[in-house]
Amino acid sequence: MDGIDWAASAMGAAQRRLEIATGNLANVSTTGFARIVARGALTANGVRIDGVRSNGQGPLQRTGRDFDLALVGNGAFHVRDAAGRVSATRNGAFVRDNRGRLCDDAGRVLLGAHGPLKVPEGATIDERGAVMAGGRCVDRIPLEPSAQLRAGYLEAPSVNAIDEMIDVIGAQRAFESAEKVVAAIDGDRQKASNDVARVK
Repeated sequence: MDGIDWAASAMGAAQRRLEIATGNLANVSTTGFARIVARGALTANGVRIDGVRSNGQGPLQRTGRDFDLALVGNGAFHVRDAAGRVSATRNGAFVRDNRGRLCDDAGRVLLGAHGPLKVPEGATIDERGAVMAGGRCVDRIPLEPSAQLRAGYLEAPSVNAIDEMIDVIGAQRAFESAEKVVAAIDGDRQKASNDVARVK
């Protein structure tokens, strides 16, 4: 790779870093959102930036609503939409529908150990994900071995808006610097080409 190729790859990496930071900023109010971290690497094709989801725990916010659920530790809730697609999410803002199922704001149903989780009237959910009704466990939310559940809480996003704004500014400056390098190298090449033409 020559100088322009390297500088162009640096511009692409800066653009990717900017996309990651602005994506994090867009989710600064999204419950359970895990920050995406930009990881840089030098390759044979230049500079590359990959986005890696952070494992950091977001702070817990008390809501007092029985079916707001926060995960403490690794893992995710599994929800199924009307088309049968299953997704993983850490957003535990659920409400009980008229069929006794817990659903998120997109209408997706929370899955328990035996399919769609059904919560009887007056049931509670303990820290191990057990749905307790009438003194017995009627279903369970599957959890990672070391994870716990907090009913009446939501996990806030693990995003710091100030840090992301600093990343945005840094990415913009990196892009501008690489752009100037490309322009300088291109200008030198044109000058050299013109000098050769004059000698001929």
